[in-house]
Amino acid sequence: MTEGRAAAASHVLGIDIGGSALKGAPVDVASGQLTAPRLRLPTPRPATPAAVAMAVAEMVRHFAWNGPVGIGLPAVIRNDIVRTASNLDTAWIGIDGPRLFAEATGCPVRLFNDADAAGLAEMRFGAGRERQGTVLLVTVGTGLGTALFRNGILVPNCELGHLLLRGKIAEKYASAAVREQQGLSYRQWAKRFDRYLHRLEELFWPDLFIIGGGISKHHEKFLPHLTVATETIPAALRNDAGIVGAALTATGLPR
Repeated sequence: MTEGRAAAASHVLGIDIGGSALKGAPVDVASGQLTAPRLRLPTPRPATPAAVAMAVAEMVRHFAWNGPVGIGLPAVIRNDIVRTASNLDTAWIGIDGPRLFAEATGCPVRLFNDADAAGLAEMRFGAGRERQGTVLLVTVGTGLGTALFRNGILVPNCELGHLLLRGKIAEKYASAAVREQQGLSYRQWAKRFDRYLHRLEELFWPDLFIIGGGISKHHEKFLPHLTVATETIPAALRNDAGIVGAALTATGLPR
């Protein structure tokens, strides 16, 4: 294989599907770097499988892509079947996700839980690199996503944003969407998020919290107000972690 072909083979299109937007870009999976400016598209409303698949196909066309695609979806994915749909249309439940997206794009597709994908990126290239013990990544956006690692090994589909907190599902109490909807300052919201992290701390006694998602770029506004004993740091890849991690999940697919 020539040097040029070897470089091309390390590039995968990563797509991070969120409750409010899809974000995607080609990724050099050897370095974790985006190789083109990322594209952001609004998540369709309602977020049905067909509508989201059309948005993914639009993204593939935008990048004139014909290679492997990795996709992060805010849902439990088990044996390629979507099992939950808390921030998506309920029609997703029971869908063969890779088949849906492959038919829409004409590309080979690997589907992964979105928070797990972001966690893989942070553990490979970001804030969790070379960290051992128990690491919990929390992505804060429309919901609360979580990725749990023990000595670098992922425990998949840990939907800890659905824990009950003060009588509510945690992501309905402490997500970034709730902060915006209720007009909370970062300091006010930090009290809620702190309670959530304390709950995770009681259950898992992690060695490290990594805070990701869109809110991570404003970490200086809330991290100083947290009181958990666990070391807590922002995601190094910020909101690109989901894109990079989605691409990583598809590295074994044929071109």
